[in-house]
Amino acid sequence: MLVKKWYLIGLITMMVCLGCQWQMRSSGDSSESEEMTIERYDRVESDYLTMADYAALRQMNTDYPTETRMLIEDVLQLGRVDDPDINTRLLVFFQDTTLQTLLSDIRREYANMDDVNRELRASFNRLHAMLPHLELPRVYTQIGSLDQSIIVGDGMLGISLDKYLGSDHPLYYRYGYTERQRTMMSRQYIVPDCVAFYLLSSYPSADTLSHEQQLHHMGCIQYVTNKAVGRNVFNNEHVRGVAEEMNNGKYSSIDELLNSSRY
Repeated sequence: MLVKKWYLIGLITMMVCLGCQWQMRSSGDSSESEEMTIERYDRVESDYLTMADYAALRQMNTDYPTETRMLIEDVLQLGRVDDPDINTRLLVFFQDTTLQTLLSDIRREYANMDDVNRELRASFNRLHAMLPHLELPRVYTQIGSLDQSIIVGDGMLGISLDKYLGSDHPLYYRYGYTERQRTMMSRQYIVPDCVAFYLLSSYPSADTLSHEQQLHHMGCIQYVTNKAVGRNVFNNEHVRGVAEEMNNGKYSSIDELLNSSRY
């Protein structure tokens, strides 16, 4: 069951308001995050969608059943994974010229992800040091249809590489993404987005919060994300306000900060 889906556009909208750039097996100790590796489900998916490789389809269904179900049912919304014709429906869907271009561009741009893997491990090490009770995610890559960036659910975190092809990718212009949105649709935002969406799923805000309170909670999420990734990805008045509160000793821990802002 999908625990929660986080949509890029919704987060972008809130981040524009802020004026900024913008689950997993239990871990006994921080060393487990050192073993975190992004699983390249996108490669198996691409083999099937570009070459109708039925060996790849078997691998999708046997080695990655949860990823495949989430892709078909929750990301692409093509139907149920056990529908008799669902594999054909998936293949036909990706024969669109635009999506075939995405498949090709992703294969070229992300032939190697060692740099992203290193940053992911380091960031989750820092996050675990701040919030040792959080379970560590199983992280994988997938190819969607320009709808969603990060999927969180069923103890997993999925990265849609089609949303990280670089701010100058022509398809982003064609489909009307703003300059601010395009700025964030690049490689260097993968790990910050992973951390931010993971924190949002772990510390969701209550529906009763006012707009200003929602912005403050987002500022808290972004502040912690900056700390985890080791760089100031997000810099806005709300993040700076949270930093001042932490420096003044208003909160004794990161967990207290995040819990106090979500209600």
